[in-house]
Amino acid sequence: MRLVVASPFLDRQHGTELCIIEQIERLSVQYGWKIHLYSQRVDQVKNLSLLPSSHEGADASITLHKVSDIPGPHLVKYLWWLFANHLRRHRDRIFGAAHTDLTYSPGINCFDADAIAVHIVFHEFVSRVSPNLQMRQIRFRNWYLMIHRKLYYQLAMFLESKIYRNPRVRLIAVSSLVAKHLKTHFDRSDVSVIPNAVDATRFNPEARIAKRWVTRQFFGYSEEDFVLLLIGNDWRNKGLDPLLKAVSLLCDLPVRLLVVGNDDPRPYQQCIAKLPSHNRVRFVAPSPDVLTFYAAADAYVAPSLADAFGLPIVEAMACALPVIVSVYAGASELVHDGVTGLLLIDPRDPSEIAAHIKKLYADNLLRQKMGQAASQYLRANCDWDQNVAKTRDILEAILRERQKARRGA
Repeated sequence: MRLVVASPFLDRQHGTELCIIEQIERLSVQYGWKIHLYSQRVDQVKNLSLLPSSHEGADASITLHKVSDIPGPHLVKYLWWLFANHLRRHRDRIFGAAHTDLTYSPGINCFDADAIAVHIVFHEFVSRVSPNLQMRQIRFRNWYLMIHRKLYYQLAMFLESKIYRNPRVRLIAVSSLVAKHLKTHFDRSDVSVIPNAVDATRFNPEARIAKRWVTRQFFGYSEEDFVLLLIGNDWRNKGLDPLLKAVSLLCDLPVRLLVVGNDDPRPYQQCIAKLPSHNRVRFVAPSPDVLTFYAAADAYVAPSLADAFGLPIVEAMACALPVIVSVYAGASELVHDGVTGLLLIDPRDPSEIAAHIKKLYADNLLRQKMGQAASQYLRANCDWDQNVAKTRDILEAILRERQKARRGA
């Protein structure tokens, strides 16, 4: 198979992009596929070679076709990406720089994809977070940011309506929750479901425990502290507001909150100021060594308002960390309530979040059993080789259909 993959950037610090890296590395190495990667920025991808000036690299298993980028707000950059990668792929086809069979895209990154891995449905996402998009909730000086965000969401929903309704485009959802949203908003009942996976050789109880003492020392946590962890960007959607309110309800317990991500902590300072101790909450930038954060924590909390999957949830489970997960996160499908984690029915309710945290804090044996059960379940049912094998089967089936249609024509 000669496969085009279109993604504006790839790295291992973002869930969607990490998934694509794991897939293309295995498709190229295990199945001998030729991958043509169209991207503006790529980091930590194995077996990657830059396209020579005018012809396809004969020995490269993954060939990078660099797409130009421009400075500006996200909306402008996204529009440029749609235009620039289409132009680059069209030029390569004309001049023979890339002879390919199919085009595969994580989300809407091109108009001519044969298969799209759907990691978020903006129609559903916007309907869930619309209360947080009111102009009156933010300061006047930040209105331009909200206007930009709304325009981006409107564009994304317009493109979804145009592309996801096309039966020629094969949709692959990262969770049954996403497949349900695609059925609801676009009447697509032919969606395949392939959950994201986790690398158990990297994320496991032994690796987490081995780093625990050093990382807790680094962050200044004592053994008496009960450290909660939340990883992700767009903290409002990740449920940071109700989580902070839940922490304020547990002032009698030594609860600490470690928040990892690239977002602005200033909107949350007023809520943090009401806590008896300001050092109860700590904001940290992402790191390639994400295991450090799991090692420092006692539990992972994900009160997401809308989350197609939530890769940090399964990474935490693989590390045998007990998890508290919103039912609006796709990864909640992997959580057997009370056995491999605790489910949040209403992630907007701080009292429900606080009750789950208190339950885990009070029962060390429950935390151990829950973490072990989660780790064992993921090791058996959620690895990247399974994910890639299913992805390969679907892409090969699409290619057979395309070839059959061409022969019939």
